[in-house]
Amino acid sequence: MQGWQQCFKKILAVMVAGLMLGVFTSTSASADDDNLQKIKDQGVLRVALSPDYPPFEFQVNHGQGEEDVGLDIDIIKKIAKDLGVKLEIENMSFSSVLVAVETGKADIAIGGINPTPERKQSVDFSNIYYNGGQAFLVTKAKYKQLKSAKQLNGHTIGTQTGTLQYNLAKQRYTKSKLVGMDKGSDLVLALKTNKIEAMGVEKPVAEAYVQNDPDLVMFQSDYDLSSDETGTAIAAPKGSTSLIAAMNQSIDQIKKEHLISKYMKDAAKDMKTNTVDTSMLHYWNYFFKGFQYTLLISILAVMGGVILGVVLALMKMSHFKILSWPAISYIEIVRGTPMMVQVLLVYFGLGVVVNLPALTAGIIAVTLNSAAYISEIIRGGILSVDKGQREASQSLGLNHKDAMRFVILPQAFKNIWPALGNEFIAIIKESSIVSIIGVTDLVYELNVVRADTYRGVAPIIVVMVVYFLMTFALTRGLNYLERKMKYE
Repeated sequence: MQGWQQCFKKILAVMVAGLMLGVFTSTSASADDDNLQKIKDQGVLRVALSPDYPPFEFQVNHGQGEEDVGLDIDIIKKIAKDLGVKLEIENMSFSSVLVAVETGKADIAIGGINPTPERKQSVDFSNIYYNGGQAFLVTKAKYKQLKSAKQLNGHTIGTQTGTLQYNLAKQRYTKSKLVGMDKGSDLVLALKTNKIEAMGVEKPVAEAYVQNDPDLVMFQSDYDLSSDETGTAIAAPKGSTSLIAAMNQSIDQIKKEHLISKYMKDAAKDMKTNTVDTSMLHYWNYFFKGFQYTLLISILAVMGGVILGVVLALMKMSHFKILSWPAISYIEIVRGTPMMVQVLLVYFGLGVVVNLPALTAGIIAVTLNSAAYISEIIRGGILSVDKGQREASQSLGLNHKDAMRFVILPQAFKNIWPALGNEFIAIIKESSIVSIIGVTDLVYELNVVRADTYRGVAPIIVVMVVYFLMTFALTRGLNYLERKMKYE
């Protein structure tokens, strides 16, 4: 037992050292002021953003497919054009956009980002390109009681997690209950279902919701802030002096030519386009695309999980500690940490060494997670096979490898089929966590549709039905195979 503990500590030490080395490598790379030249050499400007924040960035449905539009999209198109490079948009959760810049997954990040002192410790910022102010949203029913920001203290306030609005509300309304959520669409749904009483948000976003949702009312905040604190800017890696200077030139030109007002008018037109037809049938291609990605991730994760699970199970059962200890350590670490953390580690952590696409990173993370659980299921199945089967195999002259391949494992899989089926179903549902890094699965498309249509419940119901049909069909198929195996 003591030897196992020492081994486990060594493994953890190696992991921590590896992560520290990756962070150091990332930090050292970002300290060199060659980011602008790298972008020009590659001919591509990679931008991280979360397309669920109208009018800054959102997606418009043209019937044939979605397109990223909004104030921020027009600004980065202008910057890319001025730099003479192509634009590549990396869609992901808002909580991940700054991490993407820090780890080199993106060159810059945009998305109504306020350059707070805390954020400036991790990334550098361009000049302020827009300042719309702060506001609150309430329902028309609640507006009878809450008509100004001065009355909010003591009421439940919702804001997006990790934003300036969250910190401001925490400091200003000390008697209020503060609720943080990752998505603005989730906050609006919470507002309309009375889970929160007011929603703190930037004024342009509040205006967009009020214009497209007759049940909502907006009023100004009472925060006493400077323009630098409430304005929005573009984030870049630390030390990117030349890149920041180039972006500032484009921003100065945008201001000089008064393009912001034009961009906002274009965003307003696109928002109206989305609200002409908000039926879920109009967005069928969104859900179908999400279904395809969810199915692809699940199938590949199951296949990879079974193969790796068999290897881990055999390693753990080995009498050689050099094989059993790594397997035990891997299984315990994976089962002892949330899948969300594992997805972020694979995408951003490994991204320091290898620039993995979001889909590839998502498949790898789900596969590695599933393998740990499947390995224990397989190990239990192997142990459930009667010892007499092993003895019979030996009497027939089969070596250990052939006995395991032709006798033990086939019987083990027959015994564990129900448990294995449950794991397959769990993978389909749990794979939704990959949406946090921008994989366009069902949950990702759900949030996009909710942001575009300003409808909170209908998209959720559609996705629930799709998930149910997927798992129901799989359950029926697994039950059929289980009955068939009983007769063989």
